[in-house]
Amino acid sequence: MTGSGQAARERALAGADGTRVGAVMAAIRQRIAGRMLAPGARLPSIRALAGTIAVSKSTVVEAYDRLAAEGVIEARRGSGFYVAGHAPPFSPADLGPRLEREVDPFWVSRQALDAGEAVLKPGCGWLPADWLPQESLRRALRALSRAPAETLADYGTPLGLAPLRQLLSRRLAAHGVEAAPDQILLTESGTQALDLVCGLLVEPGDTVLVDDPCYFNFHALLRAHRVRIVGVPYGPNGPDLAAFEQVLAEHQPRLYVTNSGLHNPTGASLSPVVAHRILKLSEAFGLTIVEDDIFADFEPEPAPRLAAFDGLERVVQIGSFSKSLSASVRCGYIAARRDWIEGLIDLKIAASFGTGRLAAELVLGVLIDGSYRRHMDGLRVRLARAMGETAARLRAIGIEPWLEPRGGMFLWCRLPEGLDSAVIAQRLLAQDIVLAPGNVYSLSQSAARFMRFNVAQSGDPRLFEALRTMTMAAPRAE
Repeated sequence: MTGSGQAARERALAGADGTRVGAVMAAIRQRIAGRMLAPGARLPSIRALAGTIAVSKSTVVEAYDRLAAEGVIEARRGSGFYVAGHAPPFSPADLGPRLEREVDPFWVSRQALDAGEAVLKPGCGWLPADWLPQESLRRALRALSRAPAETLADYGTPLGLAPLRQLLSRRLAAHGVEAAPDQILLTESGTQALDLVCGLLVEPGDTVLVDDPCYFNFHALLRAHRVRIVGVPYGPNGPDLAAFEQVLAEHQPRLYVTNSGLHNPTGASLSPVVAHRILKLSEAFGLTIVEDDIFADFEPEPAPRLAAFDGLERVVQIGSFSKSLSASVRCGYIAARRDWIEGLIDLKIAASFGTGRLAAELVLGVLIDGSYRRHMDGLRVRLARAMGETAARLRAIGIEPWLEPRGGMFLWCRLPEGLDSAVIAQRLLAQDIVLAPGNVYSLSQSAARFMRFNVAQSGDPRLFEALRTMTMAAPRAE
């Protein structure tokens, strides 16, 4: 056989994944798709197929085993392998997200999470994959693959991985928050952290205070707990203090859920004066505060933390690593009083039994890698550049940032007079652009002219061209 003929044969024997096993799997799938093998048909024996396509029997065995694991074929003891039954009927709903879905607190999440790779996602709340420390994650994964058997197989302890809690204790101390390792509970995510805190501290019918605007999933999660939600207007330095005091007096809320640093969606940061007054009012009215600190590593300089001023007496701090490391690695935490930690452990065991040990080990491996600090230093510079470029391009089409954030990934912007951001978002969704209209963040529905932009996801010129066209053509609000 000539060299070119041998090369062609090698290519034919390599599947989509570059392996002979993959080639055998692809050949079987093609025969099934082409109806050459009907449902219930018996596949060639391992020996026969290996001889026909000139691969080893072990290659065919592995290919058949993988196809059986996927449900494409099925093994019958003593009889061989057979094509599985009919696949579920195709549904047009499988093509993608429903464009007509009502714009509510789930709207942005559903559209962004369902979106394919070709869809632009300036409304989503996470960084592009190539902005994250992929090489550090791969190193940590390789090291984890060599870990002891109990690390790979056992449940974690109720509090979570001790070395990671010790590291978190030191990281919190750098922001002025004194939390011993036994005051830190690891969770599956920041969302689960808030869910557990609500399960411990509020009952159905209680009142919970949120910023207006605030992160839209706060609305969704609090409604799942069947509490009454009250909003307080949020300004460049924190909540409006007069409105805050009035809400406390009138509604007696049990909890206040907020971001202190790099507020979502506005990008604002809490001032020391406002923080001090919030804590004084909280003490006077018996209010507990949940401080979501998920964007701590994105700040060039730390803003005041309510948990630092309070000493974790009235304040519970939560966080996770989905924004700075990976959304696929689900690991969050709660820092709270010791007596509350005990109750939270019981709730955690009831809800999920234990913390994902592999995720905690992976996060620890990345955080103690010296490259993480360099990654965050570079990421802050990259985000600052993207912030300036995005703001300039939006201003050029009449969309004005509400303020210039100190850092982070979000720009909270005001549309030209008379435009409704929900209408624009729904129309651009048909052009494969997912936006974040203002009223999904606003309990009072007073942010119809606002839109949140993720600057890390806003580099594509198609976004600004579509916005320019849409803002010029969109019907004006009454």
